[in-house]
Amino acid sequence: MEKYIGKSVYKGTAIGPVSVLKKKDSLVKRIHIDNTAEELKRLDAAKERTMTQLGQLYEKALQEVGEVNAAIFEVHQMMLEDDDYQDAIHSMIQNEEVNAEYAVAVTGDNFAEMFANMDDEYMQARSADVRDISNRLVRNLSGEEQIDWSTMEPSIIVADDLTPSETVQMDKDKVLSFVTVHGSLNSHTAILARTMAIPALVGTPLPLDESVDGKLGIVDGSDGTIYVDPDEETLAAMQKRRTEE
Repeated sequence: MEKYIGKSVYKGTAIGPVSVLKKKDSLVKRIHIDNTAEELKRLDAAKERTMTQLGQLYEKALQEVGEVNAAIFEVHQMMLEDDDYQDAIHSMIQNEEVNAEYAVAVTGDNFAEMFANMDDEYMQARSADVRDISNRLVRNLSGEEQIDWSTMEPSIIVADDLTPSETVQMDKDKVLSFVTVHGSLNSHTAILARTMAIPALVGTPLPLDESVDGKLGIVDGSDGTIYVDPDEETLAAMQKRRTEE
């Protein structure tokens, strides 16, 4: 049995197979562009698709977590349209003659780092929101598909981190719990998990490899612990607790 301790987002107990969420590496290459005007048009089209998707996420969140929490995605729309953010992307495409994916990725990293270095914890947590928006915009530029939660078997998801948009799209019948290596208790991902009543841990130093993938796991949200391949005594105690919750 292996035991890993993180920060509990929502109290509760989950028992099931552990599934390591393997995201595609989003390494964006810098490509020289001759026709920057066409590249800006491509960027604008991807921005419109992103705005539409965020609107759809807002509507889904409205049903799942209520108006107050759904407002997260209205904030994302405002961040996407922020003049400083858009001007930085446009300037990079025009002045450096680079592809839109690269300009978005670099700008997103710069803005995320700016938020992360702020003194206020709430503002630090907005770093993840900027990365979420920028990654979605890059995916729309490159035509990459989003995660399809509906195809998964019921399991405990472990990942490096999860974005707010990924979290709100989770199928609660399939995602028994989630555990991330990074993340903050003040993040929008954590807020959504609490509202959706999903037992979750963040800031958990566990490996994302075959040593946990596919093994039986137990998430104990009361003390921020995940047990991987638990012994019979621990499993019996947690099963009893679940029946009492």
